[in-house]
Amino acid sequence: MILIALGSNLKGAFATSEAVLEAAIQALGEHRIKLVARSAVYQTRPIGPPGQGDYFNMVVRVSTVIAPRSLLKILHQIEFQMGRERRIRWGARIIDLDLIDYRGIKHRSAPILPHPRLHQRGFVLRPLNDIAPGWRHPELQRSVQQLLQALPPQMRAGIRRLK
Repeated sequence: MILIALGSNLKGAFATSEAVLEAAIQALGEHRIKLVARSAVYQTRPIGPPGQGDYFNMVVRVSTVIAPRSLLKILHQIEFQMGRERRIRWGARIIDLDLIDYRGIKHRSAPILPHPRLHQRGFVLRPLNDIAPGWRHPELQRSVQQLLQALPPQMRAGIRRLK
């Protein structure tokens, strides 16, 4: 199973952040990355610097023969083409595409797999549970439900399912 988390809290040239997410999914398809499943969209409070608007997050499951390192490069290319600027860590962004799992591979250099903070992020775990409730963290060997339950209350709060 290959899983990608998507997030946006700036609309850029798009009508809404939800439209940004849709455009990113379409861009994946243009790179031989086939959409298998998609979660609902969740509106979440930002965890980065103050003054940001809410994020819109989702997770997709994809199929591809592209190797993890090349896939990560494609994700960064899509982000750049959509107008993402990497200036402030955890700052506002048009699009964020994170490779969170690639067939259960454990990898300590780029790309780090599974994503090193995915088990701490309700805004990734909630949508992940929509499309892969049986998924288990490759290193922690805990289900997505167990990871959600282990989150501190402040990391579970402020996550609202939109559609």
